[in-house]
Amino acid sequence: MKKFLGYIRLMRPANVVTAIADVLAGMAIAGYFLGQQDGFWLGGPASLSYIPVLLICIATICLYAGGIILNDVFDAELDKIERPERPIPSGLISRNAAAIFGGVFFFIAIFAAGLYSDEARYLAVAIMVSCLVYDKYLKHHAVFGPLNMGLCRGLNLLLGISIVPGMVQQLWYLAIIPILYIAAITMISRGEVHGGNKNTLYFAAALYLLVIGCIAGFGIRNSQVPLTAFFLVLFAVMIFIPLFRAMKDPTGPNIGKAVKSGVIALILMNAAWASAFGIWPVAIVITILLPISLLLSKAFAVT
Repeated sequence: MKKFLGYIRLMRPANVVTAIADVLAGMAIAGYFLGQQDGFWLGGPASLSYIPVLLICIATICLYAGGIILNDVFDAELDKIERPERPIPSGLISRNAAAIFGGVFFFIAIFAAGLYSDEARYLAVAIMVSCLVYDKYLKHHAVFGPLNMGLCRGLNLLLGISIVPGMVQQLWYLAIIPILYIAAITMISRGEVHGGNKNTLYFAAALYLLVIGCIAGFGIRNSQVPLTAFFLVLFAVMIFIPLFRAMKDPTGPNIGKAVKSGVIALILMNAAWASAFGIWPVAIVITILLPISLLLSKAFAVT
């Protein structure tokens, strides 16, 4: 049982839930559920298939798990010093076993995405490559590291959008917004162990505001202001309260709390995305993921 829990800890289950929120938001943006609100909860009309939804959700779960597991594989030596309690440096799980575990997740992800479409498969491969490049080469680069990590999330949003053929080519630019947001969180996370830099935190706050403004802009354009504003306010509260505390006292624990809140708050950001495009049932489903992620975060580390 202890080893089993070690494998679960490697996956960061609370974070995996946020990846599901990404693709559900992408599906809403693409209009997959458009006009299906009345029948959403009962399965919708016969023309609406939930099999693609399931396949893409399986793909994103496995992509995130594979990426985060291999992150720990590549970080094994550093974690012996900074995070010796993690499963690999503690000796609970061997580095080779963890590498195989992560590789299996990547295989399942690409297979599941490919069962739906070639476009989804290509995006899954792109996410896998981006994860590996970050894990192996760019993690500690001041500029390209955060951007590469953001790219993984941006591509994940596009993976959800790919549920409607041809929409990725039309909406590819939306990936820029999660790229900026995750880049901000990644920059902040550099101070989790030894403390952070206030200038970095201020810059991250500016990126947070830019992201909120962009999503609000889509809500205004699509005449979806009230519900979009509701989710954006919740999102802002969740990310800014711990960030302001870290600005006042940029110690490792405060930085860690800001990072944890920022990651889990992705769920509310994705709910705001779905709201901005008028798909309120998906926004509610995404929001239901928040307590699940918070509960898992109490049992398993987020960072």
